[in-house]
Amino acid sequence: MDDLDTPRLTLHPMSPTEAERLVAGEPDSDARWAPGYPAEGDVAGARRYLGVCASTGDPRPFGTYEIRRRSDAHAIGGLGFHGPADHTGSVTIGYGLIPSARGRGYASEALRALLTFARTSGITCVRADTDHDNTASQHVLAAVGMQLTSEDERLKYYEITWTDGDRCGRPGRPSPAA
Repeated sequence: MDDLDTPRLTLHPMSPTEAERLVAGEPDSDARWAPGYPAEGDVAGARRYLGVCASTGDPRPFGTYEIRRRSDAHAIGGLGFHGPADHTGSVTIGYGLIPSARGRGYASEALRALLTFARTSGITCVRADTDHDNTASQHVLAAVGMQLTSEDERLKYYEITWTDGDRCGRPGRPSPAA
């Protein structure tokens, strides 16, 4: 699978071997990690991806992507799908950046590219969630066109759909991200 490029970023689809190395904290010879990478969320995303690989096979292109700055090729975060699409064509996504890369529009740029890829790949709905106090993430989700659909005591739930159907092909709140 090819990288997804944006004006300032490369979204690199991780292989299971790359994800294993990330979880172990051991970059391969081609990897360049910015200070602070991988963060806890990157490791959690790689573990989730490896779990999907173990249970149902490698879901690429609906796996985990490393966010790299094009200017220096350093990894600064990750984003990706929590697994392949369900029977309605819906996926759940997550993303994160190391603290030194935040506030520069990288998250919105990366997420826009991932949403474009999802839509052109036949996905009909993308879901995400965020903690109530994570206003930066809420701004990113709104900036890329995702709509707040509901919330509970812990999380706010967002969706974007590209069909005439109801929210993500079913009524009610989207399932929380795993």
